[in-house]
Amino acid sequence: MKRLLVLLLLLFCADVLAQGNSVRLKEIARVEGVRDNALAGYGLVIGLAGTGDTTKNRLTVQSVANTLSHFGVNISPDDLNSRNVAAVMVTATLPAFAESGQKLDVSVSSLGDARSLSGGILLLTPLNGPDGKLYALAQGALSVGGYQVRAFGSVDQKNHPTVGRVPDGATVEREAPLGLGEGGRTLDVVLYQPDFTTAERIAQSLRRNAGMSAVAEHAGKVRVTFAAPPSDLVQAISMIENVPVTPDQVARVVVNERTGTVVSGGDVRLGAVTISQGDLRIQVQTDYLVSQPDGVLVNPSRNIGTAVVPQANINVQDPEARLVSIPNGATVADLIAALRAIHLSTRDVITILQSIKDAGALRGELVIQ
Repeated sequence: MKRLLVLLLLLFCADVLAQGNSVRLKEIARVEGVRDNALAGYGLVIGLAGTGDTTKNRLTVQSVANTLSHFGVNISPDDLNSRNVAAVMVTATLPAFAESGQKLDVSVSSLGDARSLSGGILLLTPLNGPDGKLYALAQGALSVGGYQVRAFGSVDQKNHPTVGRVPDGATVEREAPLGLGEGGRTLDVVLYQPDFTTAERIAQSLRRNAGMSAVAEHAGKVRVTFAAPPSDLVQAISMIENVPVTPDQVARVVVNERTGTVVSGGDVRLGAVTISQGDLRIQVQTDYLVSQPDGVLVNPSRNIGTAVVPQANINVQDPEARLVSIPNGATVADLIAALRAIHLSTRDVITILQSIKDAGALRGELVIQ
């Protein structure tokens, strides 16, 4: 009887811990068909204070002439000479379920040789999707987080002055394309980070908590099958999104050599390993001495003159190698704490992590950025 009570208590504690680590399904997966869409368009930025494209950029000159022709002004591109205009590419992201009239932020990037887009205004620019259809129209004043000033050959620049944004600068004209079909009996859930264990846990949670028929197709997709097409698809998706799931975490260490950053998950373990780190330093210091002939020379030889004599001092420091032993099952945090105790830099820690991975003592994935 006591063993049964202990077993039930352990199962209850395990269930409580699992629920404590669980998240909603919507935080680790999405319904297939619900996605953002990229938009792009070509336009002109006007009103620049002499910082636009030069006349060598025939693309801009021809675009200005074509734009003026729409307003009844016919002019030859050869007659245009202005640096107040810049050719740009306009990009935006059309979110799923976007409706007509919704506002979007747009990014504007220079195409030609403009020095700065500061103070410019984007002319009306159509934004098309990958299918070639028009989904939004963009227009408005640019917000540029940088500048470039030139005067008498001197240049002062801050940030990137040839890229700007127009907050709420685009208006949606066509509804976003949606791949979510209505009236079907199946619905696919796509994981943000494919994992076989997490996919199987999602299927089990859907069967247990939502009473739905779910099968993990592979590491990145779970298929939900309804007995009959749901009459309220939004309610069905809402139930799926709020199902609790305990995702499985991959033992992974991420290293950024450029910034010297090491990020490790709490479940990354190490095998028993011994680390010996040496520190050989060679310092060469060179002093230059000037040697001149003494006295006053009458008709001196051409071989007599001032000479510069280098004098080098070499200092070699070879301290005793420091030794660190890591027991089996230690974490990466324990390793870094031990290496910090012997005053190793972050660069040395990264090198040691790579060596531990090569030695097969790092029980996880090492990602080097």
